[in-house]
Amino acid sequence: MLKGAFKDKRSPPASELAVLHPSVFNHPIRRDILHLCVVHYRDSLRQGSANTKNRAEVRGSTRKIMRQKGTGNARVGDAQSPIRRGGGVVFGPKPRDFSTKLPRKVIEMGMRVALSAKVKEQNFGIMRRLEWPEGKTRTLAERIETLGLRKTLFVTGSEQLPETLERAFRNIPMVKLVHASELNVYETLKWPRIVADLDAVKYFEESLKKDIPVAQIPLVAFEAEAEADFLAQTTIPEPPAAEPSPAPQAA
Repeated sequence: MLKGAFKDKRSPPASELAVLHPSVFNHPIRRDILHLCVVHYRDSLRQGSANTKNRAEVRGSTRKIMRQKGTGNARVGDAQSPIRRGGGVVFGPKPRDFSTKLPRKVIEMGMRVALSAKVKEQNFGIMRRLEWPEGKTRTLAERIETLGLRKTLFVTGSEQLPETLERAFRNIPMVKLVHASELNVYETLKWPRIVADLDAVKYFEESLKKDIPVAQIPLVAFEAEAEADFLAQTTIPEPPAAEPSPAPQAA
């Protein structure tokens, strides 16, 4: 089992805030899955509202600019022609939906990979609970500065965001407060540090936990070291020396 990279400074150093489930917080890193999830999320953010007018949509007279023959010029039509200044646009962008589809299981795996990457980088912290009854932005900003938690995404798993805490976070730069259900792969990777409360950890484990074999890094490393020590101390007996064969007798 893995432990959170951060500890609540108000608790004794020896106490553990949480033991993280390895299938959620120690998943093998899959860069391809992260790429799919990030592209899928950014595609959904595109407005797709770019619009241009084609020849039929440009307003103006349809009168032929000059007669067909006798001028020595090339044949021309009306002023809405795409080759004319102010005319229509050929193959221009039209409003469209840029969102793409991605299986739900791939998105869930992406969240497991993103959270595991933060834990491996030691940029994932746990606090007992996120609350600020005072509701003052200035005192909360001072507290965050004291703890060194600038550029941090705070995640809570409570059923409803505390109004005083949400109001206090609103005007503090380089920090953000979200609910665990709103967290996605893109936000997880974008923020340098993530701090979650115990309710958020419980939410992640309930929604993302899978019964899959996941190696526990500390245990595997310990076994490898023990095996290496055992092999170093093991001596292989040398084979007995062969007895010299008797010399052939002369006839």
